[in-house]
Amino acid sequence: MAVKIRLKRMGKIRAPFYRVVVMDSRTKRDGRAIEEIGKYHPTEEPSVIDIDMERAKYWISNGAQPTEAVARLLEILESGNLKVKDAKPSKRELYEAALAASGKEGADAEAVTAKKKAPKKQAEETPAETPADEAPAEDQA
Repeated sequence: MAVKIRLKRMGKIRAPFYRVVVMDSRTKRDGRAIEEIGKYHPTEEPSVIDIDMERAKYWISNGAQPTEAVARLLEILESGNLKVKDAKPSKRELYEAALAASGKEGADAEAVTAKKKAPKKQAEETPAETPADEAPAEDQA
């Protein structure tokens, strides 16, 4: 049986990601795999390459042939030229920086958006009408 280490395509149209799998060379590209040893996301910046090197070396030592694409990924991991994504600042840090930029601090800071005014109640309008109704009653007494 000819065993290959190759990419199995997953994801949506125009948003692919791949799993690095060990499979029989006669199976379909997205068919059943013998073992899944990693993942590859080319659309992210920088690309995410996560492969279990111990399992890859094990399968290569047992005669599995990596495809050209997988061979390039393994070279990148072994050479150490893998780019790492910069850490994003936390939402709390971004919020505190925005407060500092606006000149307000912590508990003293007020909401930026205006608060809605409460709608006027009809009960407030009815007392204005009642004195007019009471006036004729006073004249009769």
